[in-house]
Amino acid sequence: MPARVLYEMVLHSDTTYASPFADVTVTGHFEGPDGAAFSHPAFYDGDGTWRLRIAPGQAGEWRWRTTATPHDPGLERTGTITVEAGAGRGFLRSVPGAPGGFRFENGEDVWLCGDTTYDLFGMDYCGADVAGFLKRRAAQGYTHLRIRVPVSRFHPPASHCHWQTRRCWAWGGSEQAPRFDLMNLDWFRSVDATVARIEDAGLGIEMIMEAWGFEFPFNHRAWFTAAHEELWLRYLIARYDAYRCVWFWTPLNEYEYHNNGDWHWSAASDAWALSIARWIKGTASHGHPVAMHNGPALPPFAERFRADPGAVDTIMFQNWGDRGADEGWLATGIETQIAESLADWPGTAVFAEWGYEQEDGAPRDFPAFEHCDRNHNRRGAWRGVFSGLPIANGFEFTWSPKMELDRDLPGTGDLVHARSFMTEMMPHGLPVPRPDLVTDDRGPGFRALALAAGAVRAAYLPAGGGARLALDGAWSLRWFDPRERSFGDAIDIQAEGGTLTLPDPGAIDDKGRPLDWVAELTPAT
Repeated sequence: MPARVLYEMVLHSDTTYASPFADVTVTGHFEGPDGAAFSHPAFYDGDGTWRLRIAPGQAGEWRWRTTATPHDPGLERTGTITVEAGAGRGFLRSVPGAPGGFRFENGEDVWLCGDTTYDLFGMDYCGADVAGFLKRRAAQGYTHLRIRVPVSRFHPPASHCHWQTRRCWAWGGSEQAPRFDLMNLDWFRSVDATVARIEDAGLGIEMIMEAWGFEFPFNHRAWFTAAHEELWLRYLIARYDAYRCVWFWTPLNEYEYHNNGDWHWSAASDAWALSIARWIKGTASHGHPVAMHNGPALPPFAERFRADPGAVDTIMFQNWGDRGADEGWLATGIETQIAESLADWPGTAVFAEWGYEQEDGAPRDFPAFEHCDRNHNRRGAWRGVFSGLPIANGFEFTWSPKMELDRDLPGTGDLVHARSFMTEMMPHGLPVPRPDLVTDDRGPGFRALALAAGAVRAAYLPAGGGARLALDGAWSLRWFDPRERSFGDAIDIQAEGGTLTLPDPGAIDDKGRPLDWVAELTPAT
């Protein structure tokens, strides 16, 4: 078998268990050619069958054995497998200091650009053309999808998922009489098929394990106990950890809801986040980054997780900036909050959510997104990348309540254009935010942002108007259009008295507001 390709062992037992998911624990133990060892859980898949999925990374002969607790001779075996050197990218790793913060095992850097499709597993289960959607997103240049495993019927206050034509319940029993010691195998076999489609498309997954904490059963910890949570998480890890397309394990969407049931920070939620992150790392053997997705943006994450700073690898950072009627188009405040929330954070981060682009003129199922149009979506993306972060956001058609996978909103390409610009800068060095370069006095939302990558400098003008940068010498300027992914012709400009003045691009949108532009500056030769 090639390295980092899923290998599945099948075990059978003649013993009848009342709850084979909970009454017996099956574990595989592996020792590699260099003596390195790891263990990984197996999962029950019906009809007396357990499956053990692994994807070793080291070439050579591996010895293995399985154990069962309680003892079950049908589930306890030994053997060897031979792993050949793999030619693929391997797994994604969180690498603080790398361009974009992430790198595949073969050394390839990647700048993430994701789409939030929370209920994609449910959409596939209900017959949507998910295969066509995945093919289109991959061709457009997206790298990964944010998907939650459990699916809900609605998002409060009024966003009902009318597309659900089948019951998307992941456990035994029902919502009214749940059996958390059983799993709905029909559901999970559908999820398997969707995961395989995503892997074939070359995309990654942020696998969100517990959806939102305000939803059942995660808002009812008296029923969904700590033991049920461990059983659930272990089952997900056993079933999906060996896939190359699993890029992140995220325990809970907006994790502060744990122990809260409300949108606010608490130290108890942080304690849960650290303990569950360590538990995942001790259970999932393939080393995928463990991420936390926030609701409240403060306290800073370095402070929240200072008791165990290595437990969480990645912050999936959420902040929507200004979403009001007057300045929602500017997405004001995002870069300021990123700098404050991620100050001194030693891990990696993705700007993962800032409000989902809405269709112009369509009824609003979710009032909080009323002014999250293409302008908000695009400017939020650029504020994120000029804060040094890769990005992931989402769109009304695919976010969750709606299921219109066959068409795209106008701004779908805008996020990819931002990624394209950043990857074009990466050969010049690691892009580093440089707010100190900006000397103009325009107010919040209008002030330029600056980056440095090697000898190259870049400025983002969220509302045109030009900018003043603390630079000396002669520079070659090219304007990058963030809507069209195109560069204009280069022009030479000269700094005077330690200030480089960028001209005003001058263009306006259909509402008379100045457009945003990106300036690429290279030293004149």
